[in-house]
Amino acid sequence: MKKFLFNNWAYRLLSLFFAILLFLYVGGTQMGSSTQDSESSNSTQLTSNKSKTFSVPLSLTVNSNKYFVTGYPEKVKIHLSGPSALVTTTANTQNFKVYADLSKLGVGSHTVRIQQEGLNNDLRYRFEPAKIKVNIQPRKTVSYPLQVKYSKGNVASGYQAGNATADVKTVKITGASDQINRIHSVVAQLNVSQNAKSSINSQAIIEALDADQNTVNVVITPATADVTLPITPGNSKELPVKLEAKGITDDNESFTLTSATKRVRVFGTKAQLKKLSSVEVEVDTSDVKNTKTKKIELDSKLNDVKGFDPDYINVKITRNN
Repeated sequence: MKKFLFNNWAYRLLSLFFAILLFLYVGGTQMGSSTQDSESSNSTQLTSNKSKTFSVPLSLTVNSNKYFVTGYPEKVKIHLSGPSALVTTTANTQNFKVYADLSKLGVGSHTVRIQQEGLNNDLRYRFEPAKIKVNIQPRKTVSYPLQVKYSKGNVASGYQAGNATADVKTVKITGASDQINRIHSVVAQLNVSQNAKSSINSQAIIEALDADQNTVNVVITPATADVTLPITPGNSKELPVKLEAKGITDDNESFTLTSATKRVRVFGTKAQLKKLSSVEVEVDTSDVKNTKTKKIELDSKLNDVKGFDPDYINVKITRNN
């Protein structure tokens, strides 16, 4: 009997022992698999590749005290590829330099290769464009008197513009000698709105122009000027309005013309104003059946003057039965 019980307990202990061993083996296998998957995922993230294209500033290596360079772009595109994290960091920080080395070149036109400094060796790159054309000329600085330009036709009829003045009398111009030699005039372009009737005080952009009024590629200091243009009424006098019906086709037709505006101010030369005693206003009555009010433009050619204030008047037209 004792031998039987001993054997049963021995079997139970052995079963428990093997169960514990099996549990430890399965748990260790799953942990190892999980760790391997995690390491594999991290490895994939670190080794995955990425491509990105973005624009970067282009600098020149040149003796800027001696030479002036034209023709090059301010920025170039870089096509970058490599480890994902490295590409993203480089694109965000742009902690590298893109340049064209002109230090060993002289006066004239040249084609040069775009280069970089500071990119990680694990990155692959390509520039667009890969090469640029530049024009190197002796640097020259001159002073020029400033003129003010504006569209005189935009000043309202009957008004006159005085002398335009700027807070800048002369400007300093720096550029390539061949460009500076093209300069014919340096002007501040003042924007005058259509039908301007009041003085203007505004900032104007300064431009260097050649003989054909084309802009010359140079650096101007200062780049803008404050310009004042006085605009005042010309010679004028106030005169009564004389209304006359126009477009009557029947001798029996007649109309009564009335307007709340009895007098208007007339602008013109002294000789023009001297000849006038009233302002003639022709009113077309051909489409009036009974009563109608029309907005009539005052005719400067009809009265041989420069203009009126106001330019329009309302006229009530009544057909007489």
